[in-house]
Amino acid sequence: MEKFEQRNPIPTVDIIIEYGDGKKKGIVLITRKNPPYGLALPGGFAELGLSYEDNARNEAKEETNLDVIIANPGHPYTYSEPDRDPRGHFATNVFYARGSGVLKAGDDAKTTMLCTIDEVIEMLGKSKFAFDHEKIVADYLKNKGYLA
Repeated sequence: MEKFEQRNPIPTVDIIIEYGDGKKKGIVLITRKNPPYGLALPGGFAELGLSYEDNARNEAKEETNLDVIIANPGHPYTYSEPDRDPRGHFATNVFYARGSGVLKAGDDAKTTMLCTIDEVIEMLGKSKFAFDHEKIVADYLKNKGYLA
């Protein structure tokens, strides 16, 4: 029998969390504890036996301590360019969500931050983001009508 070898991109999930703490509202970003360093969206490797939506909920909770309600279940935005992650070929499924609870860093997040839309727009083009998360955030801002 002929040997079957298959090499595929590794699936991941990322989540854009819209959140307000009573004083400020915007989206949640993390600073990564592990390489590649930089600002990033909460997310991680998709775990076997869970839907991408459940993976996104788990990653949000692990990295930000927030509970989330996903706004686009079943319809993630997919980013799969082979060079989007310096560690290898990873394909991510991006979800938009609303977060609740107390924002607090955990797991692979060194810190968490709540950034207003204006603050996020100011970060664009300054090489602050890990992976292709700047493109993902810019696409989100365009989809929401914040950028042309």
